[in-house]
Amino acid sequence: MTTSTRGTAKVPAVLVLEDGRIFRGRAYGAVGETFGEAVFSTGMTGYQETLTDPSYHRQVVVMTSPHVGNTGVNDEDPESKRIWVAGYVVRDPARVPSNWRSRRSLDEELRNQGVVGISGIDTRALTRHLRERGAMRVGIFSGNALPDEGTMLAEVRQAPEMKGANLAAEVATKVSYVVPAIGAKRFTVAAVDLGIKGMTPHRMAERGIEVHVLPATATAEDVYAVNPDGVFFSNGPGDPATADGPVAVMQEVLARKTPLFGICFGNQILGRALGFGTYKLKYGHRGINQPVQDRTTGKVEVTAHNHGFAVDAPLDKVSDTPYGRAEVSHVCLNDQVVEGLQLLDQPAFSVQYHPEAAAGPHDAAYLFDRFVELMEGQRA
Repeated sequence: MTTSTRGTAKVPAVLVLEDGRIFRGRAYGAVGETFGEAVFSTGMTGYQETLTDPSYHRQVVVMTSPHVGNTGVNDEDPESKRIWVAGYVVRDPARVPSNWRSRRSLDEELRNQGVVGISGIDTRALTRHLRERGAMRVGIFSGNALPDEGTMLAEVRQAPEMKGANLAAEVATKVSYVVPAIGAKRFTVAAVDLGIKGMTPHRMAERGIEVHVLPATATAEDVYAVNPDGVFFSNGPGDPATADGPVAVMQEVLARKTPLFGICFGNQILGRALGFGTYKLKYGHRGINQPVQDRTTGKVEVTAHNHGFAVDAPLDKVSDTPYGRAEVSHVCLNDQVVEGLQLLDQPAFSVQYHPEAAAGPHDAAYLFDRFVELMEGQRA
């Protein structure tokens, strides 16, 4: 990715999809070129949390909401230390942000971090194209000396695909760190960082959990060196079929019957650890308005998602695995995709979506309490 951070209001920009579809607009953020997988997010708010979610590494995010940047950028809401999206696509960026917490405009933040974007295109048409054709490689090119269309398309088609991409270690912490419990410490959890969002250990800390965040390359010995009451596997980017290391660590955790909780990529890791396959969705689930049913209670939740892969597990039966019986605990009501797994003979479960829910909704916050209950039960 090459970028410039000069003003971009009237700089021409072009978005090129790998199937040859082209959209022309104006530069938004940094000027230059960038490549990634084109995906769309259906949230009407929470763009700051989306941009800083490590799960979006190497993805160009198309916002389906037409007005973006209205509340500017603050210093409290980022989910990590930087913007991770490869590129950003909006229709009508706010000219002037208005919010009491705003410190700078979104356009300024994108320029400061070298994120190439495009505005002024028909994002509804682009979203419908991706919904019908599927997520695909894309390039955004901006500047006063743009390449010809054939050259741009050739560069897009040379970019790496998301299928087969091993990305977790690229976004995860390199050094372990501790998030202390808020109030009295009740439990210790080892959290394997595959692209963890900052709100996740905070949600556990709120429940009296001291969280030891470990690199994606952590071994079972690293996990148990902190003497955990439970083990957590986070969200993250890339193809779960490449995550053999985390799968092996999780299998050791399952063998020891330590309480286990996984989110998003962690759900896919649990699926693989139990012997299920994973597959790439046509265009994935992204946004903060996805309906999921908790089959253990019958409750329907509005949930936050960001995943392009899913677990291939049977919805209509209990499965026998090397670690006991397992079943699908949650399902997406839009397309019946597996959204959660649980073991019936030991304390382990996972969900495909984001119960930490920054920037909302909070229907699934109870899952952190369910994790606490598993650790309480094991201790008893």
